[in-house]
This record gives sequence, C-alpha cells and structure tokens, in this order.
Amino acid sequence: MPELTDAGEQAIRLGFFLGIFALVALWELARPRRRLTQPRWLRWYANLGVAALNTALVWVLVPLAPVALAVIAGSRGWGVLNLVELPFWLEIVLAVVVLDLAIYLQHVMFHAVPALWRLHRMHHADLDFDVTTGARFHPVEILVSVAIKMAAVALLGPPAVAVLMFEVLLNGTSMFNHGNVRLPARLDRVLRWIVVTPDMHRVHHSDAPPETNSNFGFNLPWWDRLFGTYRAQPGLGHERMTIGLDTFRERGELHLHRLLTQPLRRGGGDYAINRRPQERDRPD
Repeated sequence: MPELTDAGEQAIRLGFFLGIFALVALWELARPRRRLTQPRWLRWYANLGVAALNTALVWVLVPLAPVALAVIAGSRGWGVLNLVELPFWLEIVLAVVVLDLAIYLQHVMFHAVPALWRLHRMHHADLDFDVTTGARFHPVEILVSVAIKMAAVALLGPPAVAVLMFEVLLNGTSMFNHGNVRLPARLDRVLRWIVVTPDMHRVHHSDAPPETNSNFGFNLPWWDRLFGTYRAQPGLGHERMTIGLDTFRERGELHLHRLLTQPLRRGGGDYAINRRPQERDRPD
C-alpha cells in the first residue's frame, strides 16, 4: 500500500489530529474537570510549539516512517506476521495490540532509566493537564520513540494499514486521555476497561511519586492491570491533587525555550522508580 508512505499518510494523520484536538478542546471549555492554574495562552503556545517542532523534526530526520517500514517489511518478508498465515483482520488486531504493548513498555522504561527520565519529565512538568499536554514531549524523546516503534515494526512485520491505524489511535487517545474533561463516574468505570480515560491517566500526572509511576497506558488500559501498575484514583482526589513535578514549578518554566532545555538542568529525578532501593524508605 504505497499510498500510505507519501503525503496521503500525513494528510490522514493531520486530519484526525486536528479533528480530535478540536473536539476535546471544545469539550474542555464546555465541561472542564479541573480549574486551570496557569494562563492557557502560555501553556498552549509552548505545548503546541514543541509539537510543531517535533513534527518538522521527524519529517526531516526520519523520512522512513513506521508505515513505510511496514511496507518494506511486507515486501521482503520481515517480521513474525510475515512468517505465518493469518486472516488479514487478525493480523491488524494483533499488530495494534502488540504495538500498544511496546508503547506501554517504552513508557515504563522512560520512567525507569534516569537518562530517559530527564527527557520524559518535560511531559510531566506541565502545571496543568489538558489536551495540549498530550502533545508535549521533548524532541529527543520523540526521536527515541520513533526508533523504538520502527524496531517493533521490523520485528513484528505488521500490515502497513495496521501501523497507520495504530498511529492514528495513539495520537487520538493521547489527546482524549489528557483532556481536562468530565465524564460521569459510571461511564468512566466502564470505559477504563476498554480505553485509558482522562481520570485514569490524570493519576499518572500527580506530583506524588507512587502515582506518577502508575497508569502508564496511553491507549489500551489492560497492561497496567496485568503488570500491577494500575491505580484507580489519586489519593487527594482529582480536584485537590497537584499536577506536575516537585521541581520546575515556576511559571517561567512553561515557556518553549525552557521546555527544550529541561533535560540539561537538575531536578525532577527524585521519583520512586528512579531511586536506589536503600533510598526509597527515607523521609523526603
């Protein structure tokens, strides 16, 4: 499916991004879950600015996208799914599920490896939690993530359409589960068995280390339950919990140039998953 490797793929992804972004942003305005603590314009210009920078960087430095690699893998017989005969629909389902597991494991790794946490903590240092937080990732983290996805595609050998579907789902659910939106409690309890909901993922953005190191899923919620990283609710409740890290809390840290230099500065690394065992029980 060569059409998935050209501008058509980018148009599909951009169209879904803009549509879902607009829907969640309007939902936030109509039914917000929490009152924002910082000026919206300041966070949005920086968060969306880094997202635009990431998009341009990937286009320039990684011209071979995961979808294009899936096309090559299919033509050359690379990957597990190209070695077995399965119904096409089952290949798509398996590909989406396995790629989602890879992203879950990648997310855990970015919390567990101190050098990678330095990159990822920029995402957690946002002082509020809304749809733009779902696009706020350091450019170097994005490049590492693309490399991991491409390795997963090469090993799995999924259909190109499955990779495109996964990319669209991942981007869409990232905006949805970072939304500052309110869902009825009953609906949230049901939905979080199928997809990561905003209330489920918001726990992950708490400044309390045990909560920061929980609920790593972006799309499918099953991995957190399976691997014991699931936490139902924040200890202080969603309205009273503090979003962000215990460092980088000055308003000036929300500017774009400060976001990009955060990995070079100290602080934000004192979270439980990064502590040496003998340090975990010491009082802060």
